[in-house]
Amino acid sequence: EDFRDPVDALEVYHLLRTIKDPEHPNTLEQLRVIQPDHIVVDEAKNLLKIRFTPTVPHCSMTTLIGLCIVVKLQRCMPKRFKVDVTVSPGTHEQEVAVNKQLRDKERIAAALEKEGLVK
Repeated sequence: EDFRDPVDALEVYHLLRTIKDPEHPNTLEQLRVIQPDHIVVDEAKNLLKIRFTPTVPHCSMTTLIGLCIVVKLQRCMPKRFKVDVTVSPGTHEQEVAVNKQLRDKERIAAALEKEGLVK
């Protein structure tokens, strides 16, 4: 029997909430960068969709934060899931460029090789 333990948005949120912001001593949860209602788990399509909100519209660490989220999910979630992490619409000046970088497989592969990226 192929039993799959279902994953829900709250489980994903609890996994991500403790990631530290690169510029602050706070977590992504404390800064409200991630929120449970911005996480969608589609078991049928094996898809995790996460929208995150940078602390300010000109945040220079937005791509790094997004990569930290991607890496944490790829390391901790079942391999069957495709991960789609994007900036919440209208929350960053470089939203399109950041989202493009977060979909770049080579950039993600390089981030996965960095041991200290996600703490």
